Amino acid sequence: MEAQEIVEIAAQAAAEKLATDISIIDVSSIFVITDYFMICSGQTGRQVQTIAENIEDKLRELKVRKIGLEGDKEKSWILLDFGAVIVHIFTQEQRNFYQLEKLWSDAPRRTWETG
Repeated sequence: MEAQEIVEIAAQAAAEKLATDISIIDVSSIFVITDYFMICSGQTGRQVQTIAENIEDKLRELKVRKIGLEGDKEKSWILLDFGAVIVHIFTQEQRNFYQLEKLWSDAPRRTWETG
């Protein structure tokens, strides 16, 4: 499965669990280890966890292998590594603090829209 398809499925899965501010950043010209970062937000640690689980479930159904999972105890930031796509799910407070989008401000990006 192509990276573009994986990131689209991940974004849809996040939206299904009411993730907000879903951004897709094309970092293929910056990194050799991945093609896309997807960043989204949840209101609470529990919602962040639910979003992550839905993304994992949808991609597992399509036989997309998860390479890694990182996160803090409070579930305020979860990272899912699918190789060509890395997903960051934050609470809004953590997202505002880390401001990952600013690190790749020169990379092409778009906001994922439902429907």
